[in-house]
Amino acid sequence: MMKKILLGFFMLSSMINFAQENSFEFHEYKNKGKFFAYWGWNRETYSNSDITFKGNDYHFTLNDVAAREKVKPFALDPYLHPLKITIPQTNVRLGYFFKENYSVSIGVDHMKYVMYNNRIGTITGTINTGGDFDGVYDHDKILVSEDFLTFEHTDGLNYVNVEVDRFDNIDEFLNFRVRGIDIAITEGIGVGLLYPKTNTKLLGKERYDDFNLAGWGASAHVGINITFFKHFFVQSNVKFGYIDMNNIRTTKSSDDSASQYFTFLERSILFGGRFRLF
Repeated sequence: MMKKILLGFFMLSSMINFAQENSFEFHEYKNKGKFFAYWGWNRETYSNSDITFKGNDYHFTLNDVAAREKVKPFALDPYLHPLKITIPQTNVRLGYFFKENYSVSIGVDHMKYVMYNNRIGTITGTINTGGDFDGVYDHDKILVSEDFLTFEHTDGLNYVNVEVDRFDNIDEFLNFRVRGIDIAITEGIGVGLLYPKTNTKLLGKERYDDFNLAGWGASAHVGINITFFKHFFVQSNVKFGYIDMNNIRTTKSSDDSASQYFTFLERSILFGGRFRLF
């Protein structure tokens, strides 16, 4: 009886070890040479910023301007509507693994930025448009009403960027060996251009609402990637970035412009796949 028990224990141990070894082999990354693509959605937090507006008859700065994102409640329409999927705050990216753990990619972080109205702000500079807001200001208080200014990048604050990312499988560290599921930490840095569509109403001037190359940005992120059957994944990122826009179009006149710089914190949920083209 004891021999049978020992024999059974030995066979069970061998089966477990064999399964673990096979599972570990299954978890090994085989990414080099693969392409990947993803689509997802984001949430944003923005720092305050100084915004400078200038034209032929005005040149002033609003200090410590606060802004918010513009999020639509989740629903099949528009989040999954084929003709409306770009309306929410979205992320899209296409990349390539040039090494087993490293990728390079290009993508767009489609964010939305809306300045708060009807708050007391601080203004410095001059306005001489022949309107109610004419004057010389030196750190004076002003009510930033909709008659004075509305300012938003809502279609959107488009950060077109190139990223280099690293992926590190942490299954072994977590002692997580489930066939068909891989867990990795990803981190990366990016740099790119800002191509916003800015919607502005300034001092009663004609509104301008078109895409414009406005500046540049840089960012860094960290995230968790869960891959299913080596090809499909869900990923969650936290990204911190800096945006510097010194050429924002504000009115129909090319003589009118604005500039600002600020930081942002982005949280995103992403869905995508990895594949080989050849």
